[in-house]
Amino acid sequence: MKNLVILGAGTSGTMMANHLVSKLPKKEWKITIVDQYKTHYYQPGFLFLPFDIYTTKQVKKNGKKFIPKAVDYIQEKIELIVPKDNTVKLESGKDVPYDILIIATGTKIAPDEIDGMDGPEWYKSIFDFYTYEGAKSLRDKLREWEGGKLVVHISEMPIKCPVAPLEFAFLADSYFKHKGMRDKVDITFVTPLGGAFTKPKATEALHYLLEEKGIKEVTDFAIERVDYENNKIIDYADSEVEYDLLVTVPTNMGDALIERSGMGDDLNYVPTNKGTLQTLDHKNIFAIGDATNLPASKAGSVAHFEAEILTENILHFIKGEELKVEFDGHANCFIETGNGKALLIDFNYTHEPVEGTFPFPGVGPLNLLKESRTNHMGKMAFRWVYWNMLIKGIHIPFVSARMSTKGKHFEEVE
Repeated sequence: MKNLVILGAGTSGTMMANHLVSKLPKKEWKITIVDQYKTHYYQPGFLFLPFDIYTTKQVKKNGKKFIPKAVDYIQEKIELIVPKDNTVKLESGKDVPYDILIIATGTKIAPDEIDGMDGPEWYKSIFDFYTYEGAKSLRDKLREWEGGKLVVHISEMPIKCPVAPLEFAFLADSYFKHKGMRDKVDITFVTPLGGAFTKPKATEALHYLLEEKGIKEVTDFAIERVDYENNKIIDYADSEVEYDLLVTVPTNMGDALIERSGMGDDLNYVPTNKGTLQTLDHKNIFAIGDATNLPASKAGSVAHFEAEILTENILHFIKGEELKVEFDGHANCFIETGNGKALLIDFNYTHEPVEGTFPFPGVGPLNLLKESRTNHMGKMAFRWVYWNMLIKGIHIPFVSARMSTKGKHFEEVE
C-alpha cells in the first residue's frame, strides 16, 4: 500500500482530497489529510463580515464534513517535513510516511513583521480582515465608530486575494453612505504598488472607481512602522499617512512549518514549478494554492484551477509519465464595488484582463471589467458554489482551468 499525504485541509487540500479519492485505486493507495484545525472557513466571506453582510455562521463550518470518508483525516499540528525520509512528523511524535506529498498549508498574516502593528492598539484602532477574529472584531468596531480618517492599507505583496483591500474600500464607501455618515468619513487607500492593482488594464478601471467614490489613493508606500501612539503609518522614505481607524493587510507569509522544514523562500512559500505544480527541490512533493511561490494570485479561483491540473499531474507522476506543463496562472475574480454592484476580471500569467463577456462571447451573462448588478449576484452566489461544489471537487460548468491564450472564451472589445 502506497501513501499520498495532503498537508492542510483548507480550500486547496480539501479539493485535492475530493479530486483524488475517486481517481486512485483504493487497494493500492491510502490518502491521508492532516490539519490541526476543526473549523473550515469560507475566507472570501471575511470581506463581508465587517459590514454585517454575512453573519459569523455563514463563513464557517466543521471541516470534517467535507473530507471524503475514504480519506484518513488526522487532526493534529504538523511539526516537520523530512523529505530525505519521505516522512511528516506530527506534534505528538507520530511519523506519517508518504510516497507522494501535497503541500496545501496556505498563507497567514504576520503583523509582527511590521514594527508597532500588533502592539497595544491591535484590534482597538488597528484591524485586519484576513482572519475570522480580525473581521469579527472590525465588525464590532464599525458598528459603533462615529467617523474620522479610515485608512485601508496593504503592507507588501504578495497577499491573499489581491483585490480584497480595494473591495473593502469600495464597500466601506457604500456602508457609510447607507448609514448616512459618508461625509464624516475620509477614506484613503494605501498600497506599496504603483497603482491600484498588479495588472495595468485593471488598475486603470479600479483607479477610476476610487476617484469616482472620493477615495484618496497613496501609491508606492513601503511601510516601515506603525506609530500607534500618534495614529500614523510611516514608510521608509519618512512619508506619513494619518488614521483614526487603520484597516491593514499585514505581511502575508507561508506556514511556519515550511520554514522549520527548510523548504521555503524568505516568506516561507514553497518554490514550485509554475506550470506543473511540482516543487523544484523534490520530485515526489507537489504544492498548491497559497502555499506556493507562483507568480499567480493567491485566490480561491486559482486554487480551483490548480487542483484540476494537479490531479492530472499526480496521475501522470504515478504512471511514470512526463508531467503536463499546463497551469497558466488562470484567475478570475469578482470585485465588489459597493451599492450592489461588482466587476469581474479574468487573466493569467501573461494575459491582461480585457473587456467583454464571460463565459459566453456576446452573451455573458457576466461583464468583464465593467460594473453590473449581475456580477454582484455572481459574487454573492459564490458562497453556495464554494460550500456545495468547489471544495467538494465538483466541476463548475463553463469554467475552464486553462484560460484561452487568445482570450477566445470571451469577446474582446477593441
